[in-house]
Amino acid sequence: MATYVIADIHGQYDRFMDLLKQIALRDSDTLYILGDVLDRGPHPIQTLRKLMEMPNVICLVGNHELMALDSLKFLMQDITEETIQQLSAEKLEGVLVWAERNGGQPTIDEFRALSRKEQREVIEYIEDMLVYEELSIADKDFLLVHAGLGGYYPGKDIEDYSLKELVWDRAEYDIEYFPDTYVVTGHTPTQYIIGNPRPGYIYRSLHHIAIDCGSSKHDGRLAAICLDTGKEFYSPSDKKGEEDE
Repeated sequence: MATYVIADIHGQYDRFMDLLKQIALRDSDTLYILGDVLDRGPHPIQTLRKLMEMPNVICLVGNHELMALDSLKFLMQDITEETIQQLSAEKLEGVLVWAERNGGQPTIDEFRALSRKEQREVIEYIEDMLVYEELSIADKDFLLVHAGLGGYYPGKDIEDYSLKELVWDRAEYDIEYFPDTYVVTGHTPTQYIIGNPRPGYIYRSLHHIAIDCGSSKHDGRLAAICLDTGKEFYSPSDKKGEEDE
């Protein structure tokens, strides 16, 4: 029985399936996904529906799921004069920004190909995603969250963080949030972490474990980590990254 974590799949279905094969995920194992399943890559909805079929998967919400949610609900409506009137300039701008600047078009294309029942199931699954998770594994404590702890100060309780602070605000990797808890995050590709000696691979420092390795970037990869052992997995496979802590 083991616990694995993957973040920021971004529609890279083939890389995700390759990671599952490497992990050899068993029914007794648990896999956490730290958000941003959707957008950018070619098969975001296919990836999400695969996760929906897996009873041992627990999904946390990412900012891309939040961006998609309202727009996907609108796409389910029949186009009438009334619905067009309800589409304010602000709503239209939000849809366009998501689709064009944040890679939402592949999500839209695959979502529109679903039946109404399947579309409702996708939306309900996104709405049920967790915001964070706290775990104790092998005598170590972990906090799993998509982005980070925005507005952090010592002693701030996790319940006091806003959705924006947990899902949008980037982690401060030069600050040790907790001396006795590992904070596992996605959202910020490790290529962008200043001082990272292994850009594009899982980053560990000051009780941070950053696992977004830029799956949708040309030089990126999709990563997984086993919290029980610290073992890392990558797709495309790269021996440089396969090591135990």
